[in-house]
Amino acid sequence: MTARPTPPPPRSRRERPAKPALTRESIVATAVAVLRAEGLKKVTMRRLAQELDTGPASLYVYVRNTAELHAAVLDELLGTVGPAPAHGDWRDRLERVLEAYTAMLMEHPSLARSALTARPSGPHYLNLIETLLALLDEGGVPPAQAAWGVDLLLLFATATAAEHAGRGPSADRARQEEWDALAHAVHNASERTHPHIAALAAVLLSGTPEGRRSWGVRTLLNGIARTAPSDPTPS
Repeated sequence: MTARPTPPPPRSRRERPAKPALTRESIVATAVAVLRAEGLKKVTMRRLAQELDTGPASLYVYVRNTAELHAAVLDELLGTVGPAPAHGDWRDRLERVLEAYTAMLMEHPSLARSALTARPSGPHYLNLIETLLALLDEGGVPPAQAAWGVDLLLLFATATAAEHAGRGPSADRARQEEWDALAHAVHNASERTHPHIAALAAVLLSGTPEGRRSWGVRTLLNGIARTAPSDPTPS
């Protein structure tokens, strides 16, 4: 009769490899990885706790809530936007910074929509604000107008990304169907009931997305440079 092999003795927890120390940086890095793979909806405290082999309560020591976590993820990805180009007209360089910001958000549709209400406060967000303020200063925009104008420029870029973000066959088909319906309605507007739409139908739907974004940024810059804040007192 063959003797059964003796099972190995159970390992003590002290003999297991120690887990890496939990830090805010490791939490945010894990959140970014989950975002890239599965989207922002999966970036939850419970999911990150599973990825980091810990309990959800441990994460709240470093991140107060999901909103703060999403803001930290946004700030981390802002690090990919990069500095302003070194040469060229200040308006063109500012526009390229905003284009890079918009492109980053369009790569992450769910984050683009969240960015409309997120309030990042990390180093990459501060670098972006500093870059925009420096370019506005270079263009001679008065300080108070530049300070308010940065918020307006980022809101425009963020809203543009949120509106157009989303890729994949189903999203593209839905967007095309919506555009076709709008184009049909505009081109068939009655001259009697909607004379202005009828007269400007072709222009209303003209231009490329890139061209319209560029026009929007330059229109905002013109207004920011010429319009003083009504009350620039800190709130």
